[in-house]
Amino acid sequence: MAEPVNQAPGAPGIPPRWTSSAKTGVGTALTDLSRVWFTLSHGILNEIYFPRIDFACTRDFGLIVTGPDGFFSEEKRHTTHETRWLEDGLPAFELINTCVQGRYRISKRIVADPQRDVVLQQIRFEVLTGAVADYRLFALLAPHLVNGGADNSGWLDAYKGDDMLFASGDGTALALASSHGFRARSVGFVGASDGWQDLSRHGSLTSIYTRADGGNVALTGELDIKSAATEGIVLALGFGNRGNEAALRARSSLQDGFEKAFTDYVGGWRECMRRTRPIDVPALNFCTKLYHASVAMLLSHEPPTFPGAIIASLSIPWGFSKGDDDLGGYHLVWPRDLAETAGGLLAAGLHDEALSVLNYLQSVQESDGSWPQNMWIDGSHYWSGIQLDECAFPILLVDMLRREKCLDDISTRRYLPMVRSAVAFVVRNGAATGQDRWEEDAGYSPFTLGVTIAALLAAADILDLYADEAFAQNTFSMKQNASPINKTATNKTVANFLRETADSWNDNIEAWTYTANTQLANSVGVDGYYVRIAPLTTGSAAATDGLIAIKNRADINGDRVAKEIVSPDALALVRFGLRAADDPRILNTVKVIDHLLKIDLPNGPVWRRYNEDGYGEHADGRAFNGTGIGRGWPLLTGERAHYEIARGDKTEARHLLQAMAACASAGGLLPEQVWDADDIPERELFRGRPSGSAMPLVWAHSEYIKLVRSLLDDRVFDQPQNTVQRYLVEKKQSPLVSWRINQARQQIPAGKILRIELDRPATIHWSLDNWQTTTDSAAVDSNVGIYYFDIPSAALTIGQQIAFTFYWSDEQRWLGNNFTVDVNGHR
Repeated sequence: MAEPVNQAPGAPGIPPRWTSSAKTGVGTALTDLSRVWFTLSHGILNEIYFPRIDFACTRDFGLIVTGPDGFFSEEKRHTTHETRWLEDGLPAFELINTCVQGRYRISKRIVADPQRDVVLQQIRFEVLTGAVADYRLFALLAPHLVNGGADNSGWLDAYKGDDMLFASGDGTALALASSHGFRARSVGFVGASDGWQDLSRHGSLTSIYTRADGGNVALTGELDIKSAATEGIVLALGFGNRGNEAALRARSSLQDGFEKAFTDYVGGWRECMRRTRPIDVPALNFCTKLYHASVAMLLSHEPPTFPGAIIASLSIPWGFSKGDDDLGGYHLVWPRDLAETAGGLLAAGLHDEALSVLNYLQSVQESDGSWPQNMWIDGSHYWSGIQLDECAFPILLVDMLRREKCLDDISTRRYLPMVRSAVAFVVRNGAATGQDRWEEDAGYSPFTLGVTIAALLAAADILDLYADEAFAQNTFSMKQNASPINKTATNKTVANFLRETADSWNDNIEAWTYTANTQLANSVGVDGYYVRIAPLTTGSAAATDGLIAIKNRADINGDRVAKEIVSPDALALVRFGLRAADDPRILNTVKVIDHLLKIDLPNGPVWRRYNEDGYGEHADGRAFNGTGIGRGWPLLTGERAHYEIARGDKTEARHLLQAMAACASAGGLLPEQVWDADDIPERELFRGRPSGSAMPLVWAHSEYIKLVRSLLDDRVFDQPQNTVQRYLVEKKQSPLVSWRINQARQQIPAGKILRIELDRPATIHWSLDNWQTTTDSAAVDSNVGIYYFDIPSAALTIGQQIAFTFYWSDEQRWLGNNFTVDVNGHR
């Protein structure tokens, strides 16, 4: 063996990269004592997270086998991989990796120790060609502490006489221990002096480095292959704030033994899964395995020390092409994904876990009533956009928890301040959203409108529970020098205003987002369709004639006219109870969606997010790098199946459930996207199989659970009942048309009242006869940050005009220009 050298050469190593996002398994122990989450891909451990689920601490951790005649075989590259769940719904895994040359097989059982911050691997090595003595076995670990591979340090040391490998970075440390010790150890800089370089050239560790400080480092240890081939060996990877802390945990775990950890781990999961709602309909027995796996995915993405903070995915999309500048990946909380996930928990019968999500959302709500676009689990912002659906979903979650009898009138009171603040934010900033649910464009989105209108009605119902109580002050952050909130307003009066607003927005959905007599409509044979999103417009032009930005496409320059872009998002109008499934406008839109976005794959159909989407791999399979081509989303197959249930076609819905399940990986994980072009084997892209996007996508697993529940119940599980009653049964219409400075319409239909809505106190100076006579009227405080006045325009005839301006009460000045709105015969 070579003499050890203190400092490895080649600092800081090559630029660090993350690894594949195509996970085959994720797992964690369901105890507060264990703060580690592991991921699997290509037959090995990938990112391991500690001490929070949003802090990735490793890139990957696999094995290398060397042998005679220069034989070098890396487990993740040179074997075929099989991932087995050791029991349905329990995320404990066996990995079986067979050498492509037929020389060996490695089997590993992997769990997290429920008693401490340790991930355990029980490893067995089986010789298929030759003898055990012909081979050498090495562990190769790439630390990325924390959320980054640069500025890490690695070193060799012993803890209480046991040789281990250590690494640290950003105040966190790890220690790798083996039940049978190490025959040799070394640390080095990736691409220069790491063990992979040595083993690939020499088959053994010929250079021993004891330290590698301040760079992209790797740890290598030679294992006792004879023990691995007989009774097996156990590798314990412990974590802590310091090296000794991590080493203590790893050593303690080895002393307790793998079988104890395995038994406790599996026992905790079995106890949890017993509370899951069973599938008791024989026609749906085929979906039981993925149903249980989906429940496990939801629960595996929740940190016990941050109850309810379920992240979007334990993956980094196209991670192998991403470096330290992509800090968050998908291990962040999106409020929309989180609320959708809570619906999945509810559908699975896990009421306490769904309630934890609501409690978490309440805790991270901003002072103005909104939620961040996405955030770390402590509530800190990551991206800075505002999406109105994300601010409305928590209200719908309260409503859904009430429908499922998880909240009564007394327990709902806790969430009253949250609902008041959230609905005030939605009203102040709607009906157009700053970003749509795909986080790209501002404007009128059918999906966002469906969510926000339903939330307005849900909030009104919640306020009605405490109708005669005063609507609380400080519901939202007041503008400087603004007048105080109306202290006399009750919850009932605010609820009435919310319903009036919902009705007005609902009546305008078609004016904002439905287009007719276009070239696309004519080519499909329909008179019109809902667009993906329409921008805010001024003047008399229709919103759908405006321009929207197409993001992530290198081959498209500039914007597109809104009426050229279509999305399955329009089906949300049915999902949230605003439009009937057989509404001719919906049926027209479905035809256009299928014409442009449906992709028939070997295992069933998927749909793309919208035409001209660029979020996906390039045509040649290269990873998304800011541009690409959007691919099919299994999630959207689930949403389409829910539409089919609303339409009364359960047979088609079951077919789509099967199609959605067929998109899952061999390990039972649902991806964000599937590859929908011809196979590109060298890039591991196969038609109908997961692409390089995020996997698992918790949102997709939640949609699958809700779809199973919807089929069991013969109704759309998460469809609000108040919207269905109001708009589909009672067919409620609004006498009002709203006008705002940033949504300054120039026309209203005859017979409608023009409601002026402002963001501060004002006197409206108005006329119905071209200023021959005028009236001054004070705007009424709605108590949700909107001041309004209804100009009595219902009696005006086509061709007449409404004129008005404002006097700002807080600034004591006139606006300085006039506005006019014409009365016409169109909605």
